[in-house]
Amino acid sequence: QVQLMESGGGLVQPGGSLRLSCTASGITLDTNTMGWFRQAPGKEREVVASMSGSGGATYYEDSVKGRFTISRDNAKKAAYLQMTTLKPEDTGVYYCAARPGVGVVHVAEWFNYWGQGTQITVSS
Repeated sequence: QVQLMESGGGLVQPGGSLRLSCTASGITLDTNTMGWFRQAPGKEREVVASMSGSGGATYYEDSVKGRFTISRDNAKKAAYLQMTTLKPEDTGVYYCAARPGVGVVHVAEWFNYWGQGTQITVSS
């Protein structure tokens, strides 16, 4: 069975940094687009960043460009999200997701596999 597991969430002050990790099992990571999504209370799930299986193409939501970086290590079946200069509006549950395919995508409904999520709270 395919399993994704996020880790690294927590409470940080505005301007701080966090690094999220996603470990995968049951899939070959280099044939999957990996994505990070988040959902704030009262809002719909939205894409944060995604990366093609080869790592050659990425997508970032406008509000995180220049602050967040998505990366992957296919040999380790892991994806990462480095978050810097965190803002209160970054607060939410962050999810790792995977979608079989060769091109980068960033629509939540198109992703097949999901982790359980990890809470990020940015507050002073």
